[in-house]
Amino acid sequence: MAKFTLKINGTSQSVDVEDDTPLLWVLRDNLNLVGTKFSCGIAQCGACTVHINGTATFSCVTPISSVGNSEVTTIEGLSKDGDHPVQKAWEEVDVAQCGYCQSGQIMAAAALLDANPNPTGADIDAAMSGNICRCGCYPRIKRAIQSVSESALAYDAMAPVGETA
Repeated sequence: MAKFTLKINGTSQSVDVEDDTPLLWVLRDNLNLVGTKFSCGIAQCGACTVHINGTATFSCVTPISSVGNSEVTTIEGLSKDGDHPVQKAWEEVDVAQCGYCQSGQIMAAAALLDANPNPTGADIDAAMSGNICRCGCYPRIKRAIQSVSESALAYDAMAPVGETA
């Protein structure tokens, strides 16, 4: 076993695990951050999506040894009170049905909007293509992402010239 010190949700955490242990299991089993879900274990469904340095990453196939000093953000660290714009949009649009995939979906959507605040429908489809929803909530997921984008654009339009929100 090896000792790893990770930056998880803005806090340094130390764990003793094998260096090939998937980040998913470190989060769930060692750090009790169970919002990140296990589903396929082969990077095919997206339920385990977290951010590593802001990039949506499948934690089920990410060995802990590859994380290094990177900043890892889980669904628990996306916002303190569940008030991230994507989380709020998820509630407003009533996206979730069973909810199992939703933390991964939200993390993928947040990474998309951070990288591209005004995505096209094709951009959304491409960014979300790695996240599977067995309940078929795709139209509501897309609508929620679009609503965050539209809200951000409206807010920016109200800012004084030369400034953005």
